Amino acid sequence: MATAVKTTTTELPESRVRVDAEVGAGEVERSLQAAARQLGRDLRIPGFRQGKVPPPVVIQRIGREAVLDEAVRGGLPRWYIEAIDQAGVVPVGDPKLDVGDLPDRGEPLTFTIEIGVRPTATLGSYRDLEVGRAEARIDEEAVDAELEEMRERLARLEPIDRAAQSGDFVTIDFVGSFAGEPFPGGEGRDQLVELGAGRLVPGFEEQLEGVAAGDERTVEVTFPDDYGVEALRGRAASFAVTVKDVRAKELPALDDDLAEQNGFDSLAELREDVGSRAREADERRVDAEFREAVLDAAVAQAQVEVPEALVRARTHELWDRLLHSLEHQGVSRDDYLRIAEKSEPDILEEAAPDAERQLRREAVIEAIAVAEGIEVSDDELLAALEPTAQREGTTPKALRDRLRSQGRLDDLAGDVRARKAIDVVAESARPIPVEQAQAREKLWTPDREEQVPGQPAGGLWTPGS
Repeated sequence: MATAVKTTTTELPESRVRVDAEVGAGEVERSLQAAARQLGRDLRIPGFRQGKVPPPVVIQRIGREAVLDEAVRGGLPRWYIEAIDQAGVVPVGDPKLDVGDLPDRGEPLTFTIEIGVRPTATLGSYRDLEVGRAEARIDEEAVDAELEEMRERLARLEPIDRAAQSGDFVTIDFVGSFAGEPFPGGEGRDQLVELGAGRLVPGFEEQLEGVAAGDERTVEVTFPDDYGVEALRGRAASFAVTVKDVRAKELPALDDDLAEQNGFDSLAELREDVGSRAREADERRVDAEFREAVLDAAVAQAQVEVPEALVRARTHELWDRLLHSLEHQGVSRDDYLRIAEKSEPDILEEAAPDAERQLRREAVIEAIAVAEGIEVSDDELLAALEPTAQREGTTPKALRDRLRSQGRLDDLAGDVRARKAIDVVAESARPIPVEQAQAREKLWTPDREEQVPGQPAGGLWTPGS
């Protein structure tokens, strides 16, 4: 398929490239006309209905250079992505973008991109690696915890005659006030409160311990300085509380009746099922850890140069992704830093080792994929999309077509290709006991004294190797 952008790529030092891009004159003209139509929607020109001003009239009225500038601003993000795709590079960090002069009529637009790219790896051994693998097991404590959760889900709240204590539930009405004056939002009726749960203002629940149904009590509290309602922060308040009832949580016995309520014939059968699922979960954990360890073993055998500037760029990418995720959860950057009790430079410094590890792994995965001639078929893409398609109530093919139209299908193909590359290494690896692997790590290696700090060690030396 013909593309609007032509590129040439020049490799630069320290895992950077310069991409010289040229947007064809035809694409520039189409973008100019589209920008003129968009601008014409807001223009009022005698003789034309609003929104119906022809592009040539818009260009004549505003000026070709101004409309072209708008067209370039609108088209550049799309042309940038196409240029990166054409260059076949995997960018790391923010680009340095330099746009040439606005072209004359019939001339192309040129721009250059200078950016860090994924480093390259010179592979060492990556097949038949001996790597420690743990044994999957059933965590009896986890089984007990899940059975206890089942009891909690079936628990009932029963009225009691004794005074309330931590762990009990009280139903209350309350009215809050500042110096005798009620404040907005300070009143509640029929509120169920679990004493000791820590869900209310500090000190509130503790002052209700010892109450009984029908009691009235005044609770004195001070709102925390970081309370969610700014107007209440740091203020002392009184709450007139009326206790309507006191109830205790009653858990069902851990017996066959509990098992029957969960669809099993006996407690032994229920426990066996919970244990089986716990073991399957642990097997998945062990498998994931083994695959990661195998990949790291292949990385240790490879040579990968990762410039410090590239690590810094990836570190900022990781931080930006975290902030984006937090924003969707309603957590701001400042809130996160306050909760973490760290500065942004501290967080970036702590993330640097993970950033470098990621870059090394990605370089080795790509090198293995190339060495093994790994490709991704359409059937493999559809299989990878099956779980998501089921959740979204669509078909894998429809989801594939949607991702393709959004320009996101290549990302999925890259993920599948990477997984297949790791499969090659993991399936050929020879598992050994974790204790044996740990003992080997303590052995002397001939290259260790000459090893560059921060670089992975070379091949492990063992007697007879």
